[in-house]
Amino acid sequence: MALLIKGGTVVTAETTTRADVLCEGDTVVAVGPDLDAPAGCEVVDAGGAYVMPGGIDPHTHMQLPFMGTVASEDFYTGTAAGLAGGTTMIIDFVIPAPQQQLMDAWRQWREWSEKACADYSFHVAVTWWDETVHRDMGTLVHEHGVNSFKHFMAYKNAIMADDEILANSFSRALELGAIPTVHAENGELVFRLQQKIKDMGITGPEGHPLSRPPEVEGEAAHRAIRIAQVLGTPLYIVHNSCKEALEAITAARANGQRVFGEVLAGHLLIDDSVYRHPDFDFAAAHVMSPPFRGKEHQEALWKGLQSGNLQTTATDHCCFCAPQKAAGKDDFTKIPNGTGGVEDRMAVLWHHGVGAGRLTMNEFVAVTSTNAAKIFNIHPRKGTIAVGSDADIVVWDPAATKTISAKTHHQNVDFNIFEGMTVTGLPAVTISAGVVKYRDGTLTAERGSGRHVERPAFAPVFDALQKTADRLRPTAVDRGGKAAAE
Repeated sequence: MALLIKGGTVVTAETTTRADVLCEGDTVVAVGPDLDAPAGCEVVDAGGAYVMPGGIDPHTHMQLPFMGTVASEDFYTGTAAGLAGGTTMIIDFVIPAPQQQLMDAWRQWREWSEKACADYSFHVAVTWWDETVHRDMGTLVHEHGVNSFKHFMAYKNAIMADDEILANSFSRALELGAIPTVHAENGELVFRLQQKIKDMGITGPEGHPLSRPPEVEGEAAHRAIRIAQVLGTPLYIVHNSCKEALEAITAARANGQRVFGEVLAGHLLIDDSVYRHPDFDFAAAHVMSPPFRGKEHQEALWKGLQSGNLQTTATDHCCFCAPQKAAGKDDFTKIPNGTGGVEDRMAVLWHHGVGAGRLTMNEFVAVTSTNAAKIFNIHPRKGTIAVGSDADIVVWDPAATKTISAKTHHQNVDFNIFEGMTVTGLPAVTISAGVVKYRDGTLTAERGSGRHVERPAFAPVFDALQKTADRLRPTAVDRGGKAAAE
């Protein structure tokens, strides 16, 4: 089937142009003014609207087994909620348990993900190390299209990667042309602070941010950056929440290092006062790691996006309902970490970014779609509207408005961190693989219609890094010894 998006203004990360977009099957085949509709073509009227690449959320956790429970959002409900918000692709995480074979975990997550109704891909976490992990990393890159590996520097006695694991995995990733990513929090310090805070008699959600102050995030970000610098690898740091982490990234980039930073919509808009709310359920619903921070950090993060030192926006969408959060009623360290947002990311960033003058429309497209596609090496298949690109498109109505609420969202969770926020600028139509899956409030996403997207290794940054390594390669000094005499 052909589909013609007619009468809109096409907005990419680079250009803004009045044009129609013609799709055949799952591919864009023409972009230009006054395109003719083929016989039997479905026409989407985009008059008065912007036509943009569908959003890419590079950080979600659907159906995640974590802290003794399983996230309430599965791959169908989560990708459906994303489509309702203009997001047409997620990159989720395969997280092996300690000592679990990477390939066994991979097969389990791929089975869970088959119900997705939008495109998806996976980062794979390295939570331990031996030769089988080394081998499986190669299998994942060469045979399954994985080009990024995740490392948790937090969660001691569970999935935390120490410096030895980081060095081994970063080195292997460099060989394979895959980008290392890190959750930057000093797990040892968090563990000690958790015990200290509880010993002080603080057991409620307010203890969560106290046990994970900005300094533990800044230290871990700086350490990961230095390890990557020594080993010559690129680095992607997820969910930066504070000035300290941003400053480490900014300094590294100013020094020419290939470091990329992600920020969550929630960290841009919600402050740490939520943890002192008198209602336990409300406060616990905001428990995630890193936690929400003081307002001064939010302003710094916006500036990080504006300056280009943070390149991507995500959600870390990981939903737990009130009965699950209640597991930590008397001990904040047992509250499952995670919040939602995959449905609302695009709208809140448009409203508070473009609408407030913090971002241009083109910058909005870059930070919600294009930059993720480039960093994870699926551009221009994803992240733009051009001939040959996937027909993953959102028709954006800049005048539409709504008030966000858990009562009306499509996310499978009983709480919304943006509850009561009124936003202007919403998706009118979301198109995934050339098929209209959301239109004017009606979701028609078919279970299992999403595709697994393989991401090629050796993004362009690796060529630059190899040339740099060759140019700076150290040499031995010939001092006329045995070798010279022979």
